[in-house]
Amino acid sequence: MSSTLSPFPERIELSGEGLVLRDWTEADLAAMPDLFDHPDIAYWTPIVSPFDEAAARTRLDRDRQLRAEGKAILLAITVDGGPPLGEVMLRPAPEGTEIGYAVGPAHRGRSLASRAVRVMAAYAFEELRAEQVILELEAENAASVAVAAKAGFGLLDVPLVTGEEKGRPYALQTWGLNRP
Repeated sequence: MSSTLSPFPERIELSGEGLVLRDWTEADLAAMPDLFDHPDIAYWTPIVSPFDEAAARTRLDRDRQLRAEGKAILLAITVDGGPPLGEVMLRPAPEGTEIGYAVGPAHRGRSLASRAVRVMAAYAFEELRAEQVILELEAENAASVAVAAKAGFGLLDVPLVTGEEKGRPYALQTWGLNRP
């Protein structure tokens, strides 16, 4: 599929909640391992581990391919458009427009994830005309449960999403936020 058919623009920058969500760039490659090479991220997300500069290059290339194909957008979470502090992802899914996130360990405790989720949800509602935005997370991931609640999402009464990732089984709850 060519990028002209993608529902996502070639470049995106979203502002709000004291954040700037922006495209990943070549300049970010060196910072990505510090953000993503951590046991929590390895355990709770599908991000590869160990996460080194080669993994960063692969992720940046895959990000660009997914956007061009209209499958997902991944944006760096920043406070001013500068150095990345984490990542927020949006992808169309049969269950609803899904958002995911990861914040580097050195940048946690600043409500970056919940703020980024709210900004991305507003984008999904306003620009993509989404009716519902969802988060899929494990109930045991207390930090993600807190992000979901703080961002205004409610636990949906739907079956758990089960599977296996990196050799361990998972069961994901679905949290939702409806168009205002």
